Amino acid sequence: MEMQRQPSGCACCGWSRRRFLAAGCGACLGAAGIVTAPRVAPAAQSSGKMRIHIVYALHAPVQPGPDWPNVGFDFRPVMERITGTLTRQCPDLQFRASMATGPEQAQKILDDDKGAIDGYVVCQLNCWNRVVQTLATSGKPTLYVDFQYAGSGGFLVYTAAFLRNSTPNVGFVSSSHMEDLVEAVKCFGVVGRGGSPAEFVAATARVRTSTTPRAGDLSCKPDPVKTLSSAECIAAMKSSKILAVRDQESGPAEPVSGIPMERVSFAEVNEAWKAADKDESRAVADRWQRSATEVIDVSRQTLETSAAMYLGMKSVLKRHGANAITINCLGGFYGGHIHAYPCLGFHELNNEGLIGACECDVRSTATMVMLTALTQGRPGYISDPVINTAKRQIIYAHCVASNKAFGPQGAVNPFAIMTHSEDRQGASVRSVLPIGYMTTTVEMEQSRKEILFHQGKAVENDPDDRACRTKLAVEPVGDIEKLFGQWDQWSWHRVTCYGDLKGPIFALADAMGYKVLEEA
Repeated sequence: MEMQRQPSGCACCGWSRRRFLAAGCGACLGAAGIVTAPRVAPAAQSSGKMRIHIVYALHAPVQPGPDWPNVGFDFRPVMERITGTLTRQCPDLQFRASMATGPEQAQKILDDDKGAIDGYVVCQLNCWNRVVQTLATSGKPTLYVDFQYAGSGGFLVYTAAFLRNSTPNVGFVSSSHMEDLVEAVKCFGVVGRGGSPAEFVAATARVRTSTTPRAGDLSCKPDPVKTLSSAECIAAMKSSKILAVRDQESGPAEPVSGIPMERVSFAEVNEAWKAADKDESRAVADRWQRSATEVIDVSRQTLETSAAMYLGMKSVLKRHGANAITINCLGGFYGGHIHAYPCLGFHELNNEGLIGACECDVRSTATMVMLTALTQGRPGYISDPVINTAKRQIIYAHCVASNKAFGPQGAVNPFAIMTHSEDRQGASVRSVLPIGYMTTTVEMEQSRKEILFHQGKAVENDPDDRACRTKLAVEPVGDIEKLFGQWDQWSWHRVTCYGDLKGPIFALADAMGYKVLEEA
C-alpha cells in the first residue's frame, strides 16, 4: 500500500536472507518493548462500536539496517497516516494501534487484548516479521495489508499460505490506493451485523476484485523472437555451467535441471577482483559513466571497484569454462569476503549474453541460463515481485537488470547508476526497460519437475525510491487474483524475459519431462 512516497532516488534480495535480517533486527524494537497507543476510555468501549486493533509488523519505527524499503526509512508518518485515515473515514469503528516485531510481541498483544478486541488490521511494513500468523489464531476477523515496496515479500508468501490453508478469518489488501484499504476495513461491519469471520473475508475479496481494474489492451508491439528447438535448448543447457559462490567452500556440485554446476569460494572471486587490470577497470568505468543517463550518489572509486569486480568475475568464468555466475552478494560484502558489489558486473554480463545472478539463487540462475539459451541471447531479469491490484499490475523489482532486453545485438534502453537501495552503498542499476512488449516470467524447479509460468504486457517503469532500483510493471495475462497463490511454494524470486515464449516454454517442459504450472 502506497501510504507515503519518499523523495525519488532497493532492495534486491531473496526471501530467506530477508527472514534472517528480520530476525536479527527484531531485537531493536523488542528491546524497547511494544509501542502501543493509549487504551481507549471505558466510556468509548461501551459505545457499541466494533473495536479494531491495528498492528504494524516492522523492525523499528525508523529502520535500523538494510532491508526493504531501505535503511533509515521513517515509518512513523506512514503509521500515523494509516491510523488517522481509518479513524476519520471509518467512524463506526473504534481503533487502537500497536507495533510488533514478531510472534512474541504479537502474542503479548493477544494476551493483553483478552477478548476486548473484535478484529485486527495487520500492516506488513517490513518483509519477514511474523506477526499476522499469531494474530490470526485469535479467530477474529483479520485484515492483512501490504505496505508496498516494504513488506511485500512476506506479504505475498504469508498470504499464499493463508489461501492454501483456507484460513477462514484472514482477508487481504494489496493496493497502492488508501481508499481500497478503507473500503476493506469497512467490511468489519459485516461481523458487527452478525456475520461470521468467513463472511468478512468474502466481503473483503468482493471489495478487492471490484476495485481492481478490468484488463486493459493487452495487444503488444511486434517482437519476433527466434528460439532454439527444445532439443537444441537442452543441449545448450547441458553445455553451460553455473558457478555458485555462496561461502568459502569450493568444489563439485550436483547439476541443476541438467545444467552443470560448480561451487567457487568468495576468496577466489576476491582474488580475481584484486588482480583485475587497473587501466582496464578505469576504461570500463569510463564507459559506464558515459552510457548511463546519470550517476547518483556513486563515487568514481566505487565505479572502478565495481568494474574490477566485473573483470574479476569474467576471469573466473573463463578459468572454470562457465557462462553463469551467482554470488551471495550481501553475505559476501557484509562479511568482508568481497569488497565490491557485483551488481554492475552482473548487468554487464547479462548484456553480453552471459549470466550474472543475485544472491546465489541457483534455481533462478538455472532459469536464466534456460531463457538465454532458448532465446539465443536474451537476458533473464531476476526480481522480487510486488502485486498492486489498484493498477492491475505485478511489478518486478531488483537492483540488477540488463539494458539490452532483446539480446546483445538488440536495442539499448536507458539506465542510471545508483547505490544499492537497501543499504545505500555500492553501485547498482536502474534500467528503464522497454514498454509495450509481451514478457514471459518463469521459475524452473528440478525437484518437482515443474516450471512456474505467467505472462504480462510491460506497461511502465516505477521510479519509487523504496525498494529495488529497477521496477518493471506489467499487466498480467489472465487472473491477477490467481497470482497470489504460489509464493509460499516457490518463494519470492521470479525470472522475466522479453518475448512471447509460451509455446517454446511448454514444448521445452514437455521435452524435459517437466510440468508447466500457470500461476495466472
